[in-house]
Amino acid sequence: MEQLMFIETGMGIDVHGQDITKAAVRAIKNAIHYNSMPGIKSVLPDNSLDNMVVNVKLAVPCDKEKLDINAVKQAIPFGKVSVEVMDGGMLTTSGIVIEEKGDVNDKMYIVVASVEVGY
Repeated sequence: MEQLMFIETGMGIDVHGQDITKAAVRAIKNAIHYNSMPGIKSVLPDNSLDNMVVNVKLAVPCDKEKLDINAVKQAIPFGKVSVEVMDGGMLTTSGIVIEEKGDVNDKMYIVVASVEVGY
């Protein structure tokens, strides 16, 4: 990335079902959900959102091998998206197993995201 413009952060949780991708996508959506960048297009090369660069960093507590990177990338609506996954986040108890929700145990997955935007 030549010019970093914004860094947005978020947290996503899968309380039931132990789905690391679901928690990661929620973290990204939490990071970008409350933001608007109306001037970004005017500073991008060729004034095109296709030239926006988005670097996603995810701190995940477990199941890195089960993370669906394509689903993660689809959570970002514009730009050239890269994803970096690292150890972090939190694995804790939900306090209850609800089999109807897909639980195989009582673990709650918490993922932390950083979304860097620039060109």
